[in-house]
Amino acid sequence: MPIYAGGQNICGASIGVLCLESYFPKPPGHIKNPSSLPFPVLYERIDGVTVPDLLNNPSPDLLAPFIKGAQRLEREGVRAITGSCGFLALFQPELAAAVSIPVFASSLIQVPLAYHMAGARAPVGVLTADARALTDRHFAGVGAAGIPVVVEGMETAPEFSQVILQNQRNRMDTDLIEAEVLQAVTRLMERNPGMGALVLECTDLPPYAAQIQQRARVPVFDLTTLATMAHQVTCRSPYSGLMPL
Repeated sequence: MPIYAGGQNICGASIGVLCLESYFPKPPGHIKNPSSLPFPVLYERIDGVTVPDLLNNPSPDLLAPFIKGAQRLEREGVRAITGSCGFLALFQPELAAAVSIPVFASSLIQVPLAYHMAGARAPVGVLTADARALTDRHFAGVGAAGIPVVVEGMETAPEFSQVILQNQRNRMDTDLIEAEVLQAVTRLMERNPGMGALVLECTDLPPYAAQIQQRARVPVFDLTTLATMAHQVTCRSPYSGLMPL
């Protein structure tokens, strides 16, 4: 075997995840559930920073611990870094500048890709945790300024809001969340009937991505699709197969 330099506490994780501090359930599909992805990930918890903090008070003071976390993940040898909340789009430029490996802080980076893949003919649908908190600055942070979008939020959904947005309790009814998500998708489709693609901003939505696609009948992008692409482009391996003799 080769000689390695060492210096890492944990080896073999391709994607590092900057994690907000939260304790509600993370079903398969959530970036903070490692069984969601077919490759190893490394988590870096940003102590004391919660979902309400990032959505309701995204002050510059929040940036420093995320930069330190990203730099720790880089030292641990990950190939690329993401975050556990799509609202980190606001800090994408600063996080990317703080390390020398790729950073995809938010699923919203996929908005331009989704728009052009769908023929650049209709606004991209964006399903977000809270439409009130999602601003033009978030889209600009990930290079999506100027891309037409129609945004629908989950902030009026009681179960989603109480558990995820307000941290009122940890117990979560996933059947009820699914029903609330599909109701939001239906509203989005009614507002954007020509929608050619849908991007899920929130990392709590991918557990329901298959049901969302069945309802919307369009390509559905989320953080797991982006993380999979980031893993594949940073960890290429030789192809195997057959050719004629």
